[in-house]
Amino acid sequence: MTPPDQTPDGRYIVVDGRRWRAADPGIPEPLKKELISELMAARRAVKDAGDDRGVAAARARVADAKLALGERGEPWWEEASDEGLRNRLAAAIRALLRKRSVESSICPSDAARIAGGEGWREAMPAAREIAGELAERGQVEVTASGRKVDPATQGDPLRIRRGEKFPLDS
Repeated sequence: MTPPDQTPDGRYIVVDGRRWRAADPGIPEPLKKELISELMAARRAVKDAGDDRGVAAARARVADAKLALGERGEPWWEEASDEGLRNRLAAAIRALLRKRSVESSICPSDAARIAGGEGWREAMPAAREIAGELAERGQVEVTASGRKVDPATQGDPLRIRRGEKFPLDS
């Protein structure tokens, strides 16, 4: 399958004469592949959903994957606002955790590399903060050496895994 045409600036792809925002080219390839795989799974879930609630939950998965990829939300080629960065980090955390097995975890740097581009290290404090907020809601657990920790007080390295209230379908 040939890739779609792109606009000369690389910001959009063109499909059947329509422009669609391209994925952020600054996302490391292994992480981009995971996000694309999650996006495709979420799109299949929309198609296969049996009721309105299932469709809404699957569409929320699509939204997370597209936001993490930079296809929605603030344009990836512009400097992100604090809110835009935080939204993209949260979406990246949820999308990666959905893609990986239940027992797996991610590093806050995975989300920072997705949302922060070349300046991903500058996004690390926000990634840790978002992980803490998601942990407070029970959606994720933040661990160090296999023990639950508070990311605000714990140094590196941290891992993030699904919590009791993790939104599997949304």
